[in-house]
Amino acid sequence: MRGKFITLEGIDGAGKSTHLTWLADWLRQRKVTVCVTREPGGTRLGEELRHILLDKTQTMHLETEALLMFAARREHLDKVIRPALWRGEWVLCDRFSDATFAYQGAGSGADWNKLTILERWVQDSLQPDLTLLFDLPPELGKQRTDSKSPDRFELEQGDFFRRVREGYLRRAHDAPDRIHVIDASQRIEPIRHQLDAILTTFSSP
Repeated sequence: MRGKFITLEGIDGAGKSTHLTWLADWLRQRKVTVCVTREPGGTRLGEELRHILLDKTQTMHLETEALLMFAARREHLDKVIRPALWRGEWVLCDRFSDATFAYQGAGSGADWNKLTILERWVQDSLQPDLTLLFDLPPELGKQRTDSKSPDRFELEQGDFFRRVREGYLRRAHDAPDRIHVIDASQRIEPIRHQLDAILTTFSSP
């Protein structure tokens, strides 16, 4: 039986990494085999592309950036995601194609239609079974991440992240059955209660 594909999305500071660890533990406690991965990355080539994409000394055309994201994704699908799903594992991925539409599309201005063509070409019909979008005002996200060394995207200004947030919410509007929007400005306990309810419903036969 094919496994389930769950993605976590949101701007930096929304708590994805913390919630990803909790979700993996939640599933393992229920005897689910979990594959935890991330984008860009997840493979040797993907991690090398991640280094290029996040390097704050690097500059590139916005379409080059989008193409590199999808190149890393194609390798990720071939080497990690699809094999894990066909083994019956549940894949938990920190970011996927929704992030490309939000960051490279809404944030940087890459043509949405071109991204849609790339999405269909690279992914075929594959979409996550469930996406958890941790929604957060950019100002609060910045407060939460100010203490760490920023990468190339984190150096962008506030208007960029407002557009990214709008891009995420546009994707959520277009795919309401797949994307669950979670208020990430809440304390961690109510978020965990919400995640528990979503996963319980999602994993029920």
